[in-house]
Amino acid sequence: MPDITLRPAHPADWPAVETLLTAHNLPLAGAREHLSTFLVAESGGEVVGCAGVEPHGELALLRSVAVTPGRAGQGIGQAMVARLLQEAQRRPFRAVYLLTTTARDWFQRLGFQSADRASVPPALQ
Repeated sequence: MPDITLRPAHPADWPAVETLLTAHNLPLAGAREHLSTFLVAESGGEVVGCAGVEPHGELALLRSVAVTPGRAGQGIGQAMVARLLQEAQRRPFRAVYLLTTTARDWFQRLGFQSADRASVPPALQ
């Protein structure tokens, strides 16, 4: 990924993040409010990926992992998730959860375990 830079999202990134989330049918609810906890992947001044960790006290929700379709399969999503999980380890989170209906296998390859949605703490649902 030599041409990719990962950086914290800025308010001016919202239109690009919104476009990515919409293109991947990911929820917009709460994303803009938590944009300060997002990373974006940038290439040539263009946002080509996003991912966020939404804090909820001692728990966190990994959310909104999306990469521009033309850049899929290049390790951008994996790099963003790895960076966010490294940052989450430095915070007092007891656990990081994610909710997915479309990328279960991909997240399992990154070390996440499947669980029944009902077992997720209510604050994260």
